[in-house]
Amino acid sequence: MRRTPDLAALRAALGRPGRASSDYDLNPNTVLPAGRKLRPAGVLAPIVQESGGLHLLLTKRSSRLKHHPGQIAFPGGKQDEGDPDAVAAALREAQEEIGLPSGSVEVLGTLPGHETVTGFQVTPVIGLVERPFEIMAEPGEVEEVFSVPLSHVLDPANYVIQSRRWRGQSRAYFAVPYGPYYIWGATARMLRAWTDQL
Repeated sequence: MRRTPDLAALRAALGRPGRASSDYDLNPNTVLPAGRKLRPAGVLAPIVQESGGLHLLLTKRSSRLKHHPGQIAFPGGKQDEGDPDAVAAALREAQEEIGLPSGSVEVLGTLPGHETVTGFQVTPVIGLVERPFEIMAEPGEVEEVFSVPLSHVLDPANYVIQSRRWRGQSRAYFAVPYGPYYIWGATARMLRAWTDQL
């Protein structure tokens, strides 16, 4: 198992230039429409101190949602008009979805943008939760909030490449399973980009 980077190493890695990622990275034959417009969004990767180590909080989306029901995701969403940037959007959404006060988060940095098949340009925001808070899952959106050891999701050896049919074609994607949780798609790809940054 790869040793979990400490906070100094995480900060240093986020200060280095990285490479943008997308849901199409493992599918080089995908032809994207010219002139497509991507909507800005932000997601928060909240790091917490737990059981003597660093863990990452993730959500399981409600099975009642129209888009991506039951999937594992970061708290976050599209950038609204009132959000000055994607970082603000990620912090606002984390407060709405899991009850994390934005004032309790130290933003360590951001990863390069990630383009999704649903037309978003997502900025992954890495944040350290500086004090305990009461997790309050927004029932309409979030079925569960859980934590994963950072050492697990930042170890490239834990990633697999799988595929499934999407819009009539086979599409490959990263997955990083953890216990009963199947972390895949855009969430796993952004996490895999984080491991590359390190």
